[in-house]
Amino acid sequence: MPTHPNNNIILFWFRRDLRFHDNHGLYEALKKSTAVLPIFIFDDTILGKLSNKKDKRVSFIHQKITQLQEHFNTLGSSMYILKDDPLNAIKTICEKYKVTEVITNHDYEPKAIHRDLAISNWLQSQNILFTSYKDQVIFEKSEIMKADGNPYTIFTPYSKIWKQHLNAAKLQEFPSENLLHHLYKTQPFHTPTLAEIGFENTATTTSTEFVNTATIQHYHLTRNFPAIHGTSQLSVQLRFGTLSIRSLVKTALSLNETWLNELIWREFFMMILFQFPHVVKNSFKKKYDRIQWRNNEAEFKKWCAGETGYAIVDAGMRELNQTGLMHNRVRMVVASFLTKHLLIDWRWGEAYFAEKLLDYELSSNNGNWQWSAGSGCDSAPYFRIFNPAEQTKKFDADLVYIKKWIPNYHPNYLPPIVEHTFARNRALDTYKQALLNDE
Repeated sequence: MPTHPNNNIILFWFRRDLRFHDNHGLYEALKKSTAVLPIFIFDDTILGKLSNKKDKRVSFIHQKITQLQEHFNTLGSSMYILKDDPLNAIKTICEKYKVTEVITNHDYEPKAIHRDLAISNWLQSQNILFTSYKDQVIFEKSEIMKADGNPYTIFTPYSKIWKQHLNAAKLQEFPSENLLHHLYKTQPFHTPTLAEIGFENTATTTSTEFVNTATIQHYHLTRNFPAIHGTSQLSVQLRFGTLSIRSLVKTALSLNETWLNELIWREFFMMILFQFPHVVKNSFKKKYDRIQWRNNEAEFKKWCAGETGYAIVDAGMRELNQTGLMHNRVRMVVASFLTKHLLIDWRWGEAYFAEKLLDYELSSNNGNWQWSAGSGCDSAPYFRIFNPAEQTKKFDADLVYIKKWIPNYHPNYLPPIVEHTFARNRALDTYKQALLNDE
């Protein structure tokens, strides 16, 4: 039990920022008070929708929360961890402690904004402050806008202005790690096991927080080849905030502009989601919702299982199903194949990725799927249809990646689900028909 239950306590609510170093909201809380109680909420409204009780993301989060808890315990403090609807959880804590303020970091997804508004309104009714800070991006919401005040919908001009606005102040770190002695002193709280949360332990494939500078230096040369370790492998860390975006941008500035552009794409899609929330369920370019998708369920199941007969597609899907990750170049190939070759609604593919990806992030997943389908902002034109055979020749010529994920591979390992030229022409005809009035 807490040593001084009647203290005026500030709660710091960890969410997508699972680190104690360079954490903006945590820093501001620790600056304000010497009684900061860290909390984490396993959100029942999200976990209840996960049918796979071996979900790798839940294991990853649990692993990081446990590590934070162990560190706080060494400092004579502890994190209060609940599994509940977030509003109920906040109410529960406020009943036990005299809370003066709840501090957290911004979340930009539509459901999160709605959640935070409900919590803020309840706290206000109790005369408790609710404050949040920018932490997971360098520029947010409406910070990078056109001269006329409208949001950018094309990446290149957005990234140009993003870089022009970048300065030392934007990269200023928040040394929360130096103020941890301001955490509320208490006996250790119980850390629920995965079983108590309703899930099973599963080994996570990417728990490293090591920034491989050599890989980032050569990123522009290696990033498209799935058989080699040519990418940063940090997408999961970015998703859950176990690394600071400010330190990563500093690394990118000193090592590789191509990798910096990938970090900017992430912020671009977050801005698009915030400014155009209709993209969650509808095409960014609304006319693309007129496309007559075939939506063949049997073919969709074969795509999900990695059984299309197109080796680069099948290798990617098998990598996803086994590891929760997929190489970025291959993600584009499999998305193009689903939407163009099979004419299956991009929303089906987006939902499958959302269920499987360890680094799933709504804004990037939605943005990239719509890019592949041609329906998104700054997307590939509808007539750009990846040829899986050509993609294999360019990026996996020795079939190393393919044979890793399809051990029994031979040229005729499965009959192709559809013939490429036929599928390409069918897609072009279908898109043209839908867009005839506009293009």
